[in-house]
Amino acid sequence: MTTLSLFRDVPTAQKLEGSLLKIYKQDQFPTKMFLAYRVCMNEEGHPWISLAVHKTCQQIAQDPCLHYEYLPTLGMKSFIQASLELLFGKHSQAIAEKRVGGVHTVGESGAFRLGAQFLKIWHKNLKVVCIVSCQKEHYGLIFQDMGFTVYEYSVWNPKELCSDPSMFFEVIERIPEGSILVIGNIVDCKFTQNQWTELMTTIKKKQIFPFFDIPCQGLSTGDLEEDTRLLQYFVSLGFEFFCSQSLSKNFGIYDEGVGILAIAALSNQHLLCVLSQMTGYVQALWQNPPATGARIITSILCNPALFVEWKNSLKNVVENIMLIKEKVKEKLRLLGTPGSWNHITQQSGTHGYLGLNYQQIEFLVKKKHIYVPKTSRINFTCINTRNIDYITQSIHEAVTGAED
Repeated sequence: MTTLSLFRDVPTAQKLEGSLLKIYKQDQFPTKMFLAYRVCMNEEGHPWISLAVHKTCQQIAQDPCLHYEYLPTLGMKSFIQASLELLFGKHSQAIAEKRVGGVHTVGESGAFRLGAQFLKIWHKNLKVVCIVSCQKEHYGLIFQDMGFTVYEYSVWNPKELCSDPSMFFEVIERIPEGSILVIGNIVDCKFTQNQWTELMTTIKKKQIFPFFDIPCQGLSTGDLEEDTRLLQYFVSLGFEFFCSQSLSKNFGIYDEGVGILAIAALSNQHLLCVLSQMTGYVQALWQNPPATGARIITSILCNPALFVEWKNSLKNVVENIMLIKEKVKEKLRLLGTPGSWNHITQQSGTHGYLGLNYQQIEFLVKKKHIYVPKTSRINFTCINTRNIDYITQSIHEAVTGAED
């Protein structure tokens, strides 16, 4: 008797992001290059990790008092407190008033999954999610899976080659009342004071619920406070919101996937009610978060010497990124590559747009074996002294060849 599979009607899923890496791995060209890694790379082409993390890992491994009991459902309290102080500032009034709290989450998407579930159950009127960032974000899939209607908008202006604040305000004007506004990477959008006022007024008027994403605090500008200025502005004005804070990238412990879902409420009473509901959701999702990454991060944030060392390592990474961008721009200028390349150095963070079109990207991939996403948004830490000449020469040929 033939047994029919229960999975016989399951089709192959639509390809998600990652197919470019698959093609790259299949390429046999000896000097192929992949410029779309998600992690921050060092000069040797390996994932970057702060030296403070190395020291801390050794100290933890030698700790005779270390135990491996389950963490509380909502996570390691010292880790959550240290993360909130990093996010809002050690002397934050909101922390002093105990109206901000957090849940220790799993992976980069755990906070969004937890936050989406809470909003789905307790705010049934919130049916639309608008995601605004300078790039395509992965968490749109999470909200879709939870039954929300999702719209995604980019603040990157491909014609002007910049993050455009006016595009952000166009979204705010169009967003339906009572929506969830997910604010991703818009650190390069520079708002005037009038725009700040207009933004706050519109969000209040439309009863929009903000949900922030802070994926790599300190790796955008090199300044921990500057990278969360928008968030601190909202909390200082008494807004209620959620925030996903990932701490894997800025410590270089990518495989740990550690972070928190930060919650800002009007009062401590409201916050405690939210956290009590979150407890049940966490028990159903992962029950207890892993401890290793949280131990490492807490040890660094709570040790003044290690904290300073870690902060300095972030500044060094950002300075090196800006140096790489300056060198790329200068080499393209010396080659006589048509167009202005100022946009390369005007973007902050590890990733940025080259401003190339589809044909130019195809040339790089197929002719030069340089793997660049279709958006032309690359990881600049993948460029180093060994490959910068080949990359810039190839970009020059892609641009001039496309013009011919």
